[in-house]
Amino acid sequence: MTTPIVQLRNVTKRIGSKTIIDDLTFDVPQGEVFGFLGPNGAGKTTTIRMMVGLISMTKGEILIHGHSISKNFEQAIRHVGAIVENPEMYKFLTGADNLKHYARMIPGITKARIQEVIDLVGLQNRIDEKVKTYSLGMRQRLGVAQALLHRPSLLILDEPTNGLDPAGIRELRDYLRRLAKEEGIAIVVSSHLLSEMELMCDRVAIIQQGKLIDVRHIREEGVLQTGAITSLDVDQPAHAAEAVNMWNDTLNAAAVEGMLQVVAEREQIAELNAFLIKQGYKVYGIRTVTKSLEDQFLEMTGSDPIG
Repeated sequence: MTTPIVQLRNVTKRIGSKTIIDDLTFDVPQGEVFGFLGPNGAGKTTTIRMMVGLISMTKGEILIHGHSISKNFEQAIRHVGAIVENPEMYKFLTGADNLKHYARMIPGITKARIQEVIDLVGLQNRIDEKVKTYSLGMRQRLGVAQALLHRPSLLILDEPTNGLDPAGIRELRDYLRRLAKEEGIAIVVSSHLLSEMELMCDRVAIIQQGKLIDVRHIREEGVLQTGAITSLDVDQPAHAAEAVNMWNDTLNAAAVEGMLQVVAEREQIAELNAFLIKQGYKVYGIRTVTKSLEDQFLEMTGSDPIG
């Protein structure tokens, strides 16, 4: 893993006698989309508010590029672009005027940079229209453009897919993955939408009641980790397992409860099926046995993610 852009160390937030965030520790490196996953009320937005300095920590440390958010706020926050909850825009202004207005607050943002982020989020055809005519998805993209104007190395988005239709969610997902890969930005995304996090993120941190339950790898070096236990209904499963292991011993084939089980990537399943048929085995059915991220989440948190 590359050098972390953001580091949380034993971050805790208490309000009165109630512990909202409890000893949270994780890192996010350059070029990674990091998912912050938990039921509503788990503490996601509270953590994000601490990461951008909107509320203070009770104890612990948040470092961005090595700068403490509590002790060296200006040095730390200059590396951050963020949308906490919904992006707020002047609806009576055009998208371009909103970006120009924001750019005046930060030294060194050129007209060329404004056009660059407009192109980056794909709003070039609508940027001169008033924001009140924008769909929610377009306003989200304009918010991302605003957050990127000053070339941050960390982008923080709190529930960015809220209210988006399926096409808008997919556009945002593909855009964020491209942004992390091509621009090398570390992206922290909070959500309770499990299926979207599975498609969008490289890793996910699962929290419940302010505690870190687990950190799961979804991708390694940009490649979706689809390796799973797969069960095949075949005749002679024991003989088939032996044949498969002689053909490819990385699949760890075994006969389990009258079925052939293997650990394989999606593409390998197609090749395995072709191999078995070629060897004369009858394949009656194929199904994935490994639990989905949703199943794992519900098992760990024991709660409904929709909350």
